[in-house]
Amino acid sequence: MAPRYLESSGSRLNPLALAFHMIDMPSTAMTTQASDPVDEAVRLHDLAVAAREDRRHDEAERLARESLAIFESADPESPDVANVLLCLAGTHEDRAEYAAAHMLYQRAAHVLEQLPENRYDLDVQRLRMQAIGSLGNVLRALGRYREAEPRLKQALAIAERTFGRDDAEVASALNDLGVLYKYTGDFDKAGRLYRRALKIAQKASAPDDPQAATILHNLGGLEHARGRFARGEPFARRSVAIREKALGPDHPAVAADAAALAAILDALGKREEAEAIYRRALAIFERVFGPTHYEVAVTLNNLAALEEANGHLAESERLYVRALDIKEQLLGPDHPDVAMTLNNLAGLLRPQGRRTEAEPMYRRALAIFERALEPTHLKISTCRMNYTELLREMDRKAEARALEARARSTASRLAGDRRVTPRR
Repeated sequence: MAPRYLESSGSRLNPLALAFHMIDMPSTAMTTQASDPVDEAVRLHDLAVAAREDRRHDEAERLARESLAIFESADPESPDVANVLLCLAGTHEDRAEYAAAHMLYQRAAHVLEQLPENRYDLDVQRLRMQAIGSLGNVLRALGRYREAEPRLKQALAIAERTFGRDDAEVASALNDLGVLYKYTGDFDKAGRLYRRALKIAQKASAPDDPQAATILHNLGGLEHARGRFARGEPFARRSVAIREKALGPDHPAVAADAAALAAILDALGKREEAEAIYRRALAIFERVFGPTHYEVAVTLNNLAALEEANGHLAESERLYVRALDIKEQLLGPDHPDVAMTLNNLAGLLRPQGRRTEAEPMYRRALAIFERALEPTHLKISTCRMNYTELLREMDRKAEARALEARARSTASRLAGDRRVTPRR
């Protein structure tokens, strides 16, 4: 069986948009009359935050847009506008509408970065950190890893400078940057950031606080990505236990933790337990988010890999195709997560003798990975190896040799870069 990619989506600590408001009030002679629209905007925003928290996303979007229109008419560059934009962007992100969320986060960050220094009180600094960090996170979700890194580093710097190195806001920023590094294959960096975030979270709150569960989820996912599955299982199980105690068994956050645990169990050969967890998580995601959400696609990909390992090839293909369709709709055709499922589907078709179907999938997946990832990333080498083996099976030996030569050239160039240290 060709190497396959199991996915463990990064879990985040982002809070809901703050429910504070900073409109400059007019003189007392006009206060009663002029404050009415502002009071209504505040009320609408608070209702939008509550609706988003209850996962009533359509209602949250409608309320946030009504609030935004009022605040913009008063002052389009105020922190209140940015605050509502964060709520609106978060609603789109919750629905995995990443392109729309990106534009709104970008706009919120721009508003906050234009404010004069004398407006940077703690609440505004927290908003800036959230806007910039959320922008980085959604860039990561869009597969734009190189653009995400400076934004996430900037959010961490704001948090450390404003709240101190041991604040919960710093833990959130550390976690988000760690998620990015897990996706880019910088596992040592991710591990250091996660461990520091966990230490802060455990010091700042009870050991069974959901914030700790989020970081434990990510530590388990990191060990999975490194192939150290037995090390990841305790982290994943602890994450599920903490979150389920806090939120109950049917919450989507619990389902996300459980799905991450299932990926580890699958890799450890505990397929029966893994399948039961996957199917329960999938049912929760579909009920809460609908049939075309990102978490649905991730779970379908992993369940397909499990069915493939169990020899249920038709069911595996059906699940891979559905996962691929959702990812292409949500993320676009050139996203690294699309390439992951393309590689897996090609690996399913290839041993069935369906090589002419598998070949363009491998070719496309490799091209996507090479554009999005650093040349040393494991996903590139794995996909290239799969594709090379397929080309040899198809008696396309010259193309296989060309791929191998390209890999050797890249390795040689990178080794040379590592040997040459510029003099200062």
